[in-house]
Amino acid sequence: MKFGVVTFPGSNCDEDMIYVLETMMGQEVERLWHKDTDLKGVDFVVLPGGFSYGDYLRSGAIAKLSPIMGSVIEHANKGGYVLGVCNGFQILTESGLLDGALLHNDNQKFICKNVYLKPASDNTPMTKELDPNKTYKIPIAHGEGRFYASDEVMKRLEDNGQVLFRYVDQEGNATSEVNPNGSLNNIAGICNAGRNVFGMMPHPERAADGELANTDGVAMFRSLLNNCK
Repeated sequence: MKFGVVTFPGSNCDEDMIYVLETMMGQEVERLWHKDTDLKGVDFVVLPGGFSYGDYLRSGAIAKLSPIMGSVIEHANKGGYVLGVCNGFQILTESGLLDGALLHNDNQKFICKNVYLKPASDNTPMTKELDPNKTYKIPIAHGEGRFYASDEVMKRLEDNGQVLFRYVDQEGNATSEVNPNGSLNNIAGICNAGRNVFGMMPHPERAADGELANTDGVAMFRSLLNNCK
């Protein structure tokens, strides 16, 4: 599979993502610049974490206007795969490719730490091969990660199995005490109804190399590779 990783002004996880996809997962990767419109024939677009345009206005609100995003939206609407991590997730919600919004953390602080995630469904390419009884330790680093949506949208996401991950404790319990940012229903990631666009606040690319003493993120990338055709 051929991946394209987009760099916006302020992206800071683009090289991390490229390293994991190329070196750890053995995939072909194209570097895509935000001012370009050519996706260079990639099958899968990744919007990495960081602080696109300095997070002025709302996080992701300016990045959605970048020329590359018109091509990303067209790619997604045709069934092409897209993953947004952290700021990338924010860009996807701002662009309308994913439901809801990412608001300021409920404690109004930037949070950088390891959290535990549990797969919320097994019917998406990103979660299909994950162990539903296992918790995955993945880092977060964000100030605006509180997932919010209307009651109607929340019901649709839950009923359709579009929730990818929830914040849990190490034993897998989704409680308010382990919710790092106040996200509704402890949601850490979602996908669209077509199951080809994925967004998550935690950083699996920061948990995919043994040198970092954590490879829990590898299972998420492997599930995507094996189930996105």
